[in-house]
Amino acid sequence: MNRQSLAIAAAAASAAVAVPAAASGAEVQVTSQGPLVELSVTETVKARPDIAEVSAGVTTQAPTAVEAMRANAQAMDKVVQRIRALGIAADDVQTTGINLGAQYDYDQTAQRQVFRGYQASNRVSVTLRDVKRTGPVLDALVAAGATDIGGPSFSIDDDSAPRAQARKAAFDRAQAQATEYARWAGYTGVRLLSISENVSPVRPMPYERAMVASQMDAKATPVEPGLVGTTVNVAVTFEMTR
Repeated sequence: MNRQSLAIAAAAASAAVAVPAAASGAEVQVTSQGPLVELSVTETVKARPDIAEVSAGVTTQAPTAVEAMRANAQAMDKVVQRIRALGIAADDVQTTGINLGAQYDYDQTAQRQVFRGYQASNRVSVTLRDVKRTGPVLDALVAAGATDIGGPSFSIDDDSAPRAQARKAAFDRAQAQATEYARWAGYTGVRLLSISENVSPVRPMPYERAMVASQMDAKATPVEPGLVGTTVNVAVTFEMTR
């Protein structure tokens, strides 16, 4: 997948292009004599993910806040113990939210809110370094007492290789297109004046689904990781040369 934008500064007179110097933060003035071609080219390279992010949570209700939190802690402890039993490293497990709030029902007859107790929730995110385990792990967490799960969200642990491919593809296409514009305008080639890039991952959107143990069957939850992409945007400025 690729995108581009183009701007041509067709000034016959000389122009100065400011190029940031990475080490000092100063700007270096590069003087050009020919017209300038400014291109912004985006390329995406996809690869198979090797990381899956999932989350699991427990929600409990009780007449008092203390009881709700106590029941939630007991239920969540079973989920955490199950995560540890699955061999998942402690560094790959993180609590993402603990909530406690009063719950009310609306009495239509009395036209007022009626207090019905407290609801507590606790949620953890889990990083799986073997995407093939995603379905079985989700099933195991539900069996351990998780009342809702989220994800999976897939990514690449080290995307340096696809990033380099995307970078080269973007630059090569930008240079080829700038050369074409130069030749159409009567010039013989181009000279690179400046270049910058922006990198961003492209991931499948995670999904959220609520599950309870009674709804699970003997078959593991199917999970298809597909491909994830690394996108590089290259912004370049070329001078048309004779």
